[in-house]
Amino acid sequence: MLNKILGKFSKDIGIDLGTANTLVYVKDHGIVVNEPSVVAINTRTDSLLAVGEDAKRMLGKTPPHIVALHPLSAGVISDFEVTEKMMKYFFDKIHKQAFSFLARPRVIIGIPLGVTEVERKAVKDAALSAGASEVYLIEEPIAAAVGARMPIQEAIANMIVDIGGGTTDIAVISLNGVVTSRSLKAAGKDMNAQIIVYARDNFNLLLGEGMAEDVKIKVGSAYPQENILETYMRGRDLVTGLPREVVVDDTQIRDALKRNISQIVEGVKIVIEETPPELVSEIYQRGILLTGGGAALRGLDRLIHDQTQVPVRVADDPLTTVVRGSGIILEDLDNWQEILLPVISDL
Repeated sequence: MLNKILGKFSKDIGIDLGTANTLVYVKDHGIVVNEPSVVAINTRTDSLLAVGEDAKRMLGKTPPHIVALHPLSAGVISDFEVTEKMMKYFFDKIHKQAFSFLARPRVIIGIPLGVTEVERKAVKDAALSAGASEVYLIEEPIAAAVGARMPIQEAIANMIVDIGGGTTDIAVISLNGVVTSRSLKAAGKDMNAQIIVYARDNFNLLLGEGMAEDVKIKVGSAYPQENILETYMRGRDLVTGLPREVVVDDTQIRDALKRNISQIVEGVKIVIEETPPELVSEIYQRGILLTGGGAALRGLDRLIHDQTQVPVRVADDPLTTVVRGSGIILEDLDNWQEILLPVISDL
């Protein structure tokens, strides 16, 4: 009864709780938060210093008593208390013009495929501790398919590859359920790590993760480009210990990313091989949809098409498909109950 009363002061929320970015959809308002999943904590006072973009700017630049970190790893919670603080920060931000101390929103959260019961419960408990009245969980590929307006309720093959910061989820969806799937660690943060390894091995240059991500965005590709792309890569020289800058092009960064890219392509092939023949024939006709921030990697759609001979397209605004799907479900929760994950009992 109390939750229903407090719900009058609350706004229903859909969350894409990602390893790299957190996006929040508010019912009747659209996407209101799109921030890095980074939190800065003062360990002396145990106080929250910054969340999102402000906290990301602190990564690798903090004194000993300030910790800036990603509280999620591979799409699941690695630091429960920090994740709770981050979610409460976003809840309060959304309700700041209402009675935020009374807000008890209903929340839908996207989670990767294949997470354990314990990991699912951790997400639910963090949201409840942050102030949610009810928490619903949905698998991210299904939310992304809804956000991309795919007809998942029909007996039709809908193949989606959701490339996030921590995981790449590959799924074939039909009749509101996942028929075959794979979840891979080859995703955005792993690609950044491979660029760091490449710079160390080939240039004796130590990069920070922020620089590696910047290089990936500027010149990263999965397929040879018509024009050469170049950018600067700056870090610490491992021989002299001094700052150094080198110029790299898309061919070199493609070489750095080839292991991750080949894992994604192989994952797509395996999922197709395991899919029932009737659905495979429809995949051949309807194609594969790429979503998530990693879908923006240049030429990835073309490479997957060359390797599978299946049409491949990138979703419109691929970074927001999961949270947009959560929003569509929020607007008509009763009719989408079937695709939500079962309520998790106490373990």
